[in-house]
Amino acid sequence: MTSSLRVLIHGGGIGGLTLATALARRGHRVDVAELRDELEALGVGIIQPSNALHVMREIGVLDACLAAGFAWEVLTICDPAGATLAEIPQPRMGDAPANNGIPRPALARVLSAAATEAGASIRFSTTITGLTDDGEGVDVTLSDGRSGRYDLVVGFDGIGSPLRGRLYGDTYTPEYTGFANWRVTLPRLPEVQGVVMSAGNLRAKALLTPITDELMYLGSVFAEAEDFRPDVDRAHEQLAARLAGFGGPIAEALAQVTDPAAVVYSRISQVTVEEPWHVGRVVLAGDAAHASTPHLAQGAAMAVEDALVLAESLDAVTAPGEVAAALAAWEERRRPRAMWVQALSRAVLKQETGTPTTPEEDELLKVGIPGAAHVLVQPY
Repeated sequence: MTSSLRVLIHGGGIGGLTLATALARRGHRVDVAELRDELEALGVGIIQPSNALHVMREIGVLDACLAAGFAWEVLTICDPAGATLAEIPQPRMGDAPANNGIPRPALARVLSAAATEAGASIRFSTTITGLTDDGEGVDVTLSDGRSGRYDLVVGFDGIGSPLRGRLYGDTYTPEYTGFANWRVTLPRLPEVQGVVMSAGNLRAKALLTPITDELMYLGSVFAEAEDFRPDVDRAHEQLAARLAGFGGPIAEALAQVTDPAAVVYSRISQVTVEEPWHVGRVVLAGDAAHASTPHLAQGAAMAVEDALVLAESLDAVTAPGEVAAALAAWEERRRPRAMWVQALSRAVLKQETGTPTTPEEDELLKVGIPGAAHVLVQPY
């Protein structure tokens, strides 16, 4: 019989709330410490590929995700002028849809409601200020003045993970790739029934991704200096200049971008924790352990897979003393898949932007994005 554990999850993002729901539904006592004061301000939209949707089914929120988003099955590839080059059906995992586009705030609402209904407690404006692992439990002090003893502490606190800094100091800090993501939410064009990707010899690509019946987002990746930040009054013009070579639906979407404040700019960095992802009873997951570039649309999918597999691994725990063995088993399952996604994502970024690749990356690129999609809908 599985032992009921007391678990603190540091970070209330997609991975943290997925884990909170999965654990609370299994009867564990779960607290979530989230630094933000709300879960609404989470950027634009996100793609949930079929493997992520399979996790959503497992924690009981698939229907809610599909109702809040826009399910799609076919990837459309266009040339820079907008002419269709290919329409590629996307693979499914089980009977989950191939993909679902969804606004990040809507996904946050779905997951926070599920975690709360399952019995997890979410504490906002809260972070860890003190942590002591004595081998039999972890004593934690929180910034809101509360403290407690936990059987397990999980860091789902993102690429800038404060918990990672507590475990490893500054050994593993985000590495800027030299590229940044520009995104903006717009009214959905009728022809955008799935992701429309326009690419060519411009050393850039642009994507239109439907996220509701009414909305889509325009996204594009460009090489940017590390210290570059868009002009707050001209961000829409700076984006338009970068996409000036595109026609068709990309140009039509770009014509709607008139508000500089609507443009979301984020540098693309990655993190690889080379050492074990757990130290005693404290473990890192998702972007805190293995942040990737967005080129396979698998960052959040890897986080929710991490969450579900961790919950499943803890099913084997019959006494609190067995937590360390469960963490080792979890990492043995997760590390190869997460590292493969990270390496291939970075290789695709370099290929698409004309950056020289290594022989190892060339081998990875032989799989290709379609091949990767088929690999990633296999059991994890």
